Amino acid sequence: MTVSGLRERKKQRTRDTLVRVALELFTGKGYERTTVDEIAAAVDVSQRTFFRYFASKEEVAFAVQQMVEERFYEALVERPAEEAPFDAMRNAVLSAWDTIGEAIEAVVPVELHLRMFQVIESTPALLAVHLRRATEMEERIARLIAEREGLDVDADPRPRVAVAAFSGVMRVTGQLWGRGTELTVCAMRDLTETYLDHLGPALASEWRD
Repeated sequence: MTVSGLRERKKQRTRDTLVRVALELFTGKGYERTTVDEIAAAVDVSQRTFFRYFASKEEVAFAVQQMVEERFYEALVERPAEEAPFDAMRNAVLSAWDTIGEAIEAVVPVELHLRMFQVIESTPALLAVHLRRATEMEERIARLIAEREGLDVDADPRPRVAVAAFSGVMRVTGQLWGRGTELTVCAMRDLTETYLDHLGPALASEWRD
């Protein structure tokens, strides 16, 4: 391996270690009570080194979540063009969950990531960021869906409406999963699939039939 390759691997190891230690501290003592200095000290690096990898404590808190979101977006980009918008989103998120566990494990234990999800949901400052990020991702996905369908996202409301409905299901399943007892990727995937399968019937004009 080249010197530059070794250097990149070392940088990636340092970044991954910062993420893992930060999440351990956030889930152990709380996000608000954890400082950047504590994270850096636990990894035996300087505060300056921390800020070479992350702009803020908030950014490291969402590092793994960012990776998960990018996996979904990439999976959506790769869906066949003939798939309908909702089918493409459904298949993308389920296929992403099929492989995301391994990707997460390369950085942090899956169980730690899932516990961090609970911390985000229960910490007002992080929840606000989570909702802002979700809104930004919805817009990004809506524009991708519009592009797939050959539509002008600002003239045709359907891409944003479809993505909003899809995102609403994802948020509900995340909340329900977080309140449950089985903190596993498999449990999250199964719950997501069940609720996505009920989106169509839930939007039907008549439920009693």
